Parts: sequence; structure tokens; C-alpha cells
Amino acid sequence: MPLPLPHRGRGSRVAGFRVASTSLPRATAHSPRRAGRGAPSSSHAQRLTRRRHSSEQVPPPGPEPQADFRSGKWLQERAGGDARDSRQAARAGMGSRHRICSQEEVVIPCASDNDSGSVDLQLSNLEDIRKDPSSLELTDSDISDIAGLSWDSLTDSFRHLTQQGALSEAVVERLIRSIQEVFDGELQSELEKLAFLQSLSSLSRTLPYDETTESFIHNHIADIVRIINMLVEEEPVHSLFSSVRQEVFVTIADLSYQDVHLLFGSEDRADLFSLITKSIMTLPSVTTLIQLQEIMPSGSYNTECLYRQTFQAFSEMLQSLVVKDPHLENLDTIFKQMDPWLQSAKDHERERATASMAQVLKCLSGHLSLKLPLRFQRLGHLVALMALLCGDPVKQVAEEAAEGTHYLLRITLRLKYISYEKKNHPSLRRAMKKCRELLELYSIKRFYSCPFKIAQVFEVFLNSNELCQFVMTTLDSLENLKNPCTQQSAGELLITLVKNAESRFEKVPEIMGVICARLSIISQPRVRRQIINTVSLFISRPKYTDTVISHLLCHPVPYDRHLAEVWRTLEVELPSTTWILWRLLRKLQKCHNAPTQEKMAYVAVAATDALYEVFVGNRLRAATFRLFPQLLMTLLIQIHHSIGLTMSDVAIPSGLYSEQEMSSEVTPLCFAIQATKTLLLRTLCWQEFNIMEKNKGWTLLEGKECHLQGVSLLANALLERNHLLAHKVMYLLVPLLNRGNDKHKLTSAGFFVELLQSPVARRLPSIYSVVRLKDWLHHGNSVFKFLALKGLRYLIKHQEMVGGAPRPLIRGTLTVITAWVTYRGKASRVCYRAS
Repeated sequence: MPLPLPHRGRGSRVAGFRVASTSLPRATAHSPRRAGRGAPSSSHAQRLTRRRHSSEQVPPPGPEPQADFRSGKWLQERAGGDARDSRQAARAGMGSRHRICSQEEVVIPCASDNDSGSVDLQLSNLEDIRKDPSSLELTDSDISDIAGLSWDSLTDSFRHLTQQGALSEAVVERLIRSIQEVFDGELQSELEKLAFLQSLSSLSRTLPYDETTESFIHNHIADIVRIINMLVEEEPVHSLFSSVRQEVFVTIADLSYQDVHLLFGSEDRADLFSLITKSIMTLPSVTTLIQLQEIMPSGSYNTECLYRQTFQAFSEMLQSLVVKDPHLENLDTIFKQMDPWLQSAKDHERERATASMAQVLKCLSGHLSLKLPLRFQRLGHLVALMALLCGDPVKQVAEEAAEGTHYLLRITLRLKYISYEKKNHPSLRRAMKKCRELLELYSIKRFYSCPFKIAQVFEVFLNSNELCQFVMTTLDSLENLKNPCTQQSAGELLITLVKNAESRFEKVPEIMGVICARLSIISQPRVRRQIINTVSLFISRPKYTDTVISHLLCHPVPYDRHLAEVWRTLEVELPSTTWILWRLLRKLQKCHNAPTQEKMAYVAVAATDALYEVFVGNRLRAATFRLFPQLLMTLLIQIHHSIGLTMSDVAIPSGLYSEQEMSSEVTPLCFAIQATKTLLLRTLCWQEFNIMEKNKGWTLLEGKECHLQGVSLLANALLERNHLLAHKVMYLLVPLLNRGNDKHKLTSAGFFVELLQSPVARRLPSIYSVVRLKDWLHHGNSVFKFLALKGLRYLIKHQEMVGGAPRPLIRGTLTVITAWVTYRGKASRVCYRAS
């Protein structure tokens, strides 16, 4: 049966909204209103104010189709009283204020899961969008045609109230005088506080036609804010024994409908908004309030009844702020105030905030009259937050969030429709078509209970900045350790959004930074996997590969277990593996090609450690085999550069390490050696690895004087055990021998000369063999001369070249050696004569 309304001697008020079957009151359209306040011809905003308080119950002209997200068919709730206003006793002379709300049973209708009565949830009755996608014109019908989204205005559900006469000048003067006395004095009792608030609210109704009232109120806004702020501060924080809060909310709403905003426009007003929001959100749960009343009976009010009416007044106050909000400035302010409470760790606070926000979105969706420029710039944050709340472990929170998300989708469509330029309408049309197709895939009720499906639908409308907001909000929610369900929802949301949005993200470094910071607090294996897969998705997109790698390399080495897990468990498609490994390798190669610096670049050390972690994880195995020659030579060159260095010889970015984090055992050389060892093992070069172990090859590589001996040992082992890989390395080295600094060239030359023992070397053009060795004979570094002679000896010793080899090559080689010996002899005689 319908919720009974009190008889207050005023116009009727219509139940335009359902009452929720939760522990919170819905911001319904029936709320008792004070008696004795007449009004002249009213605007729609005024009628909306008036509808909240009525003297008789009149059914609405017709039920508005409502999206229903609650379970159960006909749920009975012990409401702790009817909807009679607990303020009623404080009216008309304040003579009978000890009236207590009676206990009545309230039956609240709610649709069942298989209810087919919710018109705007039915997909089968909707027409397909058949307009030409190439058309530049986009109309409202294109938006309203999307499944599950009806655009019936809430205006039709409001019953227009009978117009009442204006207040006389004498009454207005008396109200102004009583309010002025409060400005000059102080309020002591509850009755005085209620009288002040009621006078102010009554006076607000004369604003449209009384210039004196208008001048008085606008000249005393600061005083009104100050007094209301004082009244709220004086209310007890952890109990609810008076209706002062409720009167404050109603008074602010009354003024808001007359375009007098006490909560916007200055720092004091913003502080008042924050204070009154906190005053209702931080109240104990209803159960606690009831228990408190049993311990400390107030005698004046039924606590549960009073709480419900107070919360209802608060919700309606918020709605009054968005009835006329063409630029969404007020929505932006409301969301900023509600944001921390929507993320509260306390269930009852989160439930109140979600219920309030859902009703704000519902009211706004029915009164959208948007105009540019739009001031609401946090759509991505709001969508993410509502989607996370749809997966909240508290059933009431999830249901409220589902309804709010339903109306948020309506608002988003309108918002995008008005903000898109005409030339971009085809893009918007495609987005709406995709949205419609996704909605048709799911049952609506199930859709709003699955956060990842919500991400799929909203993603098509979010721009790059809003996508970043969505991701950041989702990542921030990972800090919620109390509710594992929230982390699970966050993981699903994140992976779904990044997978669908492809390359439309900005601020990827910031996103990576938050991911790396949050990994340490995520204990659920499935969620960790989803977060790391998000990194994999970003790094596999060519647009973001270098950005992600650069950010991951800006962390202390050796990497902690969380970042090491990222490198080891990269999950990318096979075509992307080579690209990713190549870009990581290039980070190291660029350091070798740069001019010699006083200190080694930190990127070189970080990239080396990253390669080691990648090899350990072995997820990029195919790419490792494919890039083996480049990987091996780059790591050998890094070993040469790292000999004798400590971390103090590395140009470490400021702030990366604290003094306690630096270990003397960690050196650039140890990273390069361990990466080279792991590379050999992961590419099945086990015999080569054993040869290096048995012949102390790693020790040779680490020595300043014997480094080239270690390089020669590894080159010979590779040539002996895996000639195919050896030949690949040889062909790779041909264009690299003259690149880089001396250490780069020496390591490359030492490996190349040993590979000339292979019969394949005779296939090399002489310009890459004999001619190059000839140049080394005249090099200023004696090591190059030694390598040149060694290489020429290998070329002459080839059996194939001796038996049936081309004689010109042998003659050319001998000519080079003879000329070099002759040159050395002449040089020696010149030096002898000079001495």
C-alpha cells in the first residue's frame, strides 16, 4: 500500500519516486512541509519545491517507468513510523512539540528480477537504429533509441499544486524583523533555531515578487551562512535528537529553488557545504542510533523516523541544486563533496553517499538542459566510482549504485551529444551504435551488476582525459584492503577498459607510476595478474612501448619483487614480443653509441637488469631466440663498459635511492654478467655455458686486462657447439665493427676475429675481411694490431682456401702482412737514426 502522507493543511504532494527497500530512505517526492506558507503563481522549480510537503495524498497522473535494480517482489519494511514530519509538533506556536512518530507498517513495492513492467529496461520493444551512419546530422531520437534508456521527463510525474496567495507586506516585514534579530543576537533553544529556519524558508517564497525580500536576503547572505554554520556545528556529532538538521536542509533547498545558493560561490559557502555533508554522513548507523535512543531516550522524537526524514531532506536539498544546472557546475561541486564518502570504508557512510548520489543523478537526468561550456570535467572519475560501487559487497550500496549508473548513462549521452562538434557527429553515432549493441547483449539488471560490462559501454563515450581519470580512480580503489570485492572489481574494470580503449590514453607514465606503487598492496593473485596484464597491454601497443619501458626503467635496481614480477610475467601476443624486446635492447644500445661520459648512464644498468628479469621469466622466449646475436653482443659490450665500476660511478637520478638502499655488493658488472649467463641458458646454449664455467670464462670477462680472452673463449665455444648461431653473430658484427667507442669496437672485433675460423668466413667480401684487418694493422691501439694479425692468420689457414681457394685473396693477405712488416721496419730505422 502507498506510504501515508501527513495532513498538514497544505497543497498535495505526489509520490514521484519509489521508496528504497534499503536501510536508507529514498529521496521520494513525498515529504511533509511546513504549514502556512502561501505563494503566488509558481514556476516549475517552485512547484518542485512545493511538492515535497503536502496535506493530502493524491496519486500521480501516471506512473513513470522506473529502472528497478532491487531484488524481491513486495518487500515489507518496518519503517519505524509513517512519513509524518517530526518537525510537525514544532509548528504553529510550538505548543505540542512532544508528539512522537507512530509505528506503522509500510509496504514498499519493488520489481522482481523477472519483472517486465519496467518499460525502459525492455530491449525487445525497441526499434533498431537504421539511419545512415554517414549522416552528419544527429538527433535526439538517435539517443533515445538506445536500449534501456527512456527519456521521459520527471516533470510529468510532478503533480502541480494549487496556487496559494502571497504573503502580506506585514507578514514579510515581521519575518525580516525576526531574522534580523537573530543576526544581532544568538539562538539558545531548539525552538528558537527552528523558528529562525522556518522564517527564513517562508521568506524565501516571497523572493519572486517582493523586492524588499530580495534585497534583504542578498545583502545578508554572509550572515545567513554564518548562522546556519553555527547551528550545524552545535548539533551533536554521534546522535540525532532534534530536527534542526532537517530544517537546515529544507531551508537551503527552498532558497536554492529561488536561485539563492548558500553552498556555492565563496570559501565560506563551500565550507558550509562540507560541514552539512559531514554532519549527515558521519551519523552512526540506524541500528546504532536506535540503540542509543534506548539508552538515552529523548522523549520528543522517534529516532528512526527522524533519521529517515532528515536524510530525505538532505537528499532533496542536493536535488534542488541540480534542477537548474545547465553547465553542470553544481553537479561538479556536489560530486567533490560526495567523493570521499562514496569511497568511505564504513558501510553505512558509503550507503548514504551512494543513495544521495543516485538520486542527484536521477533528478538531473530528468531536468537536463545543457549549455556550453560544460563545467563538469570529472566524468571519468564519476563513472569509475559508480561502476566500482556496483560491485560493492553491501547489497544496498550495489543496488543504489546500479540505479545511479543507469541515469548517469543517460546524462553521458546528452553530455556527449551537446559537446561533440558537428563534424564529429559520425564518430558519436558510431559510439552510440556500439553502446546499443553492447546493451543488447546483456540483461539490463545483470549489466548493471557487472562492473566490467559497465566499463565496456561507457568507454566508447569517454575521451582520452576521461579515460585517464577512470584508470586513476580504479587504481586508487586498490588501496581498499578491507573489501576484497572492491579490488576484484577494480582489476576487472582496469583490464576491460585498457583492452577496449586501445590507443586513446594520455598520461601513460602517470598511470604506470600508480600501478607500480599499488602492486605492493595487492595480495590477491587474480587481481595482481589483471594489473600486470594491464601493463602488458600498454607495453604491447607501439604507441606506448617506449613510454612504458622508460618509466619501468626509472626504478631502483635490483628491482624489487613486485617490479621484477612485472618484467617476468609480461603477457603479450607473439607478434609483439620481438618489438618489445627490441625496444628494451635499444635503450641499452643507445648508451653504448653515445660519446663516453664521466659516469655510466643509469638507463644502461636498469635496462641490463630488466633484460635479466625478462630472461628469467622466459615469456618472450621466441623473441629471445630471434634477437640472440644482438642480445649477446650488446651484453658483452656492457660487461666491457662495466669493468671496475661501482654504483657511485653511475649517473643515478636524484631521489631514486636513499643512502640506506645503496649496497656495495651491487655493481653494474654483476647485472651484465648475470644477464649474459641467463641468456645462454634460456637459448639452450648449455654447452657453451659449461665451457665458460670450466675455463673460468666469467672471471676472464670481468678482468680489465683479460676481458678479450673471455670474449675469445665464448666465441670459440659458440663456434664449436652452435655454429649456426655463431654465423648469425658474425654477419651481425660486419656492420657494427666500426661503431661506438673503443670498448664497443674492441669487444666486437675480438668476437669477430675468432669467428673468422669458420669456413663461412671465406664468403665474406674482402672489404669486410682483409681490408678491415688491414686498417686495424695501422690502428693506434696495439690490441687492434694483434687482432688483425690473428684474423689474417685464420684466413690463410682455411684448408679450402689453401687447396682450391682463390689465390688473389691469399696474395692480398700476404701483401698486407708484408707491407705492414716493411712499414714497421722503416719506422724502427727512423727511430734508431733519430736517437
